[in-house]
Amino acid sequence: MMSDLPVLSLERVFDAPRELVWRAWTDPELLARWYGPGVETVIHGFDLATEGAWKNEMRIGDNSDYQMMVFKEVTPPERLVWHHFSTDADWNVISNPMMPDWPRVLLTTVELQAQDGKTNLRFSQVPHESSQAEIACFESMIDGMSGGWGKGFEVMDEILAELG
Repeated sequence: MMSDLPVLSLERVFDAPRELVWRAWTDPELLARWYGPGVETVIHGFDLATEGAWKNEMRIGDNSDYQMMVFKEVTPPERLVWHHFSTDADWNVISNPMMPDWPRVLLTTVELQAQDGKTNLRFSQVPHESSQAEIACFESMIDGMSGGWGKGFEVMDEILAELG
């Protein structure tokens, strides 16, 4: 049952119109600036369509962490849903090389709601079709992931202020 799975759930209000927040999530140049704060993010492909792929590399010193997100739902400017995978440099889905028990697939949902010129964000990630070991690993990392996304959202605040 879905309800038994641990969920990374974040809510935040951005002081910007929904269209600008949507752009920060869907314009590869802006996305690369805030996604993965503190590392160099390189977007190798970004096809914003159902079953389209976002191919992402996060460079940390001499190492790279490759990820591919396959969009399952794209509803501008209010909702994005994707499957999130670890990959090798050729975009083949693999187990996470740094954490072998990390879920092979995460289901990620981003919802944006306009309210009085601001945008309410609801973000969630949940293990998808995962083993008990993968679910336990995900659950143990929720606090750290919340902090990482939070730092990214702080950078997004700065980008939105620039664009506004």
